[in-house]
Amino acid sequence: MSKFNPIPGNLMFDALKNEKTIIMACNVRITKGILKGIFRAAKKLDAAVMFELAKSESDLTGGYTGLKPKDFAELTKETASEVGFDVWALHADHLVIKKGTEEEITEMKKLIDVLVSVGFTSFALDVSFLFDFDGKTVEEELKQNIDITAELAKYIEEKMDGKEFGLEVEVGEIGKKNENGMILTTPEEAVVFLRELNKRAVFPNVIGIANGSTHGNIYDEKGDLTEQISIDIPRTLAVAEAIKKEGFNTRIAQHGITGTPRELIALMFPAGDVLKGNVGTFWQNIFYEILKTSKLDLYNEIVKWTLDNFREDAIKKGIKTDKEIIGKYIKFAVGAKDENGKFLFFNKIYSLDKSIELALEARAYAEAVLFFEAFHARDSAQKVRNHIKKIS
Repeated sequence: MSKFNPIPGNLMFDALKNEKTIIMACNVRITKGILKGIFRAAKKLDAAVMFELAKSESDLTGGYTGLKPKDFAELTKETASEVGFDVWALHADHLVIKKGTEEEITEMKKLIDVLVSVGFTSFALDVSFLFDFDGKTVEEELKQNIDITAELAKYIEEKMDGKEFGLEVEVGEIGKKNENGMILTTPEEAVVFLRELNKRAVFPNVIGIANGSTHGNIYDEKGDLTEQISIDIPRTLAVAEAIKKEGFNTRIAQHGITGTPRELIALMFPAGDVLKGNVGTFWQNIFYEILKTSKLDLYNEIVKWTLDNFREDAIKKGIKTDKEIIGKYIKFAVGAKDENGKFLFFNKIYSLDKSIELALEARAYAEAVLFFEAFHARDSAQKVRNHIKKIS
């Protein structure tokens, strides 16, 4: 086994759970250049890092990146070896259950089989969509989430066959709104959720909560790109304190960081209480900025496809400008296929000129350094190594 293969996510979480640091988890989505740039930054600052592929991004499930779990795992391992960095994990992001049917759960288990077989070392189970608004108690409201999360967590444990792994769970649907605004996870919901999972011998390392963030790019009423400043820090701290008070060995995973000013992260995020920070769409945005400059014909081709395929749907949802349509829907272009099942853009994207890949690598390196610094992650990798040595 290569010394640069991914490590179990739980070792990373356990090593840093009492440190004032956040582990950056990257949904890279596009090209090896960006992946390599982040790895180089991680090595330079000796910062622990995770690389993620969500169910919605996986070509195995009709996802929008065109990447199969095996391809993503091999590309990431290859890049880690090239760069020579050893403290990273391969995380299956947002393994989402939305209906809770036996068929859906069975399909998820099939996906888990593949993820385990290709070497993923950490898993995020997201059953947050299943919330019973008619429940008379918090436990009743969360029952489906608790039951299915526990079932799938035990399934992962069985399939890992004694190997360690990281586990993330989720309570509170991220980005969900009602007439009063964002619906936020309460401290009681987090405590009840973790308590019931622990009763079933499921002990998550991190928990995703609804705390005001949303995934992807955010736009104002005029359709202009805007900053992500809606994360409710007081609510996040309240949930973290409630979890600690009950003695749970679990920290918070912060979703939807794209667009959050890094100075806000550095000054206000409760590093340590928030142990994992997801950065996804940010890297996609970098790719298209550089593609627009270096290969305008391909960029225009992708933009035209995006507008042709999503303008009607976007207008129905109240999106008024092409700029916002592109920002929210262009992610679907990477894995887009024609009527014969052939990729429209994937092969072109993965065969870009070396000069473009170098530009992507350089930009990703610079941006990742800034993220690692904002996350107070410098030298966190050595703390993980020390922890592994201590328990070995």
